[in-house]
Amino acid sequence: MTDDTQKSLEFSTDTCPDKTASDTAVQSHDNTLNSPNFEPGFAKRAIEAILFAAGTPVPVGKLADALGLDINTVENLCDELARDCETRGIQLLSLGDRRQLCTKEEFEPYIKSALGMRTPGGLSQSALEVLAIIAYNQPTTRVFIEQVRGTDSSYALNTLIERGLIECVGKLDVPGKPNLYATTPDFLRCFGISSLDELPDIDALRVTDEAGSPDEPL
Repeated sequence: MTDDTQKSLEFSTDTCPDKTASDTAVQSHDNTLNSPNFEPGFAKRAIEAILFAAGTPVPVGKLADALGLDINTVENLCDELARDCETRGIQLLSLGDRRQLCTKEEFEPYIKSALGMRTPGGLSQSALEVLAIIAYNQPTTRVFIEQVRGTDSSYALNTLIERGLIECVGKLDVPGKPNLYATTPDFLRCFGISSLDELPDIDALRVTDEAGSPDEPL
């Protein structure tokens, strides 16, 4: 072996990446991601970035896991972020145990004009009836819905699923195992509420309806 060859081999060995050092760097990066020692401002910005990238409601628990923080801390940071958004064109919505960043309603016309978006058609009366039955009785089956309405509700169910307002959340443990339907976070967002607890009391609605009905002729 010549001296030049020997020097070449020594050079190659010295410049070869150290696998152990590389693994250590990767591990260090992973530990940084899950470190509970985030300063609050950085953690809040991280939450904003995650929600912006997601574009859909994200469970608070998933945010907490990603940041290595407890759920209460993440909820408080989300509350702070929501207040920060009060003077901006976006808002942070609380949808049950999920959070979502979205634009404010007042800017809808400008967004649609700039992006060439069309407003989808409204829900039919039958779809609204089915949605109300599910909202107040979830999770529930198509059979129950049709018993209440007295008519086939397949089309209305499919429409609500396509709109993302309801979803199948399991099957009822009876013969035939029918699907169980429940509302989604999009349902909360569309109706401007944070949880199902904010739905109007159905008995109060019934009383209001009776009080508002016209008197029968004498």
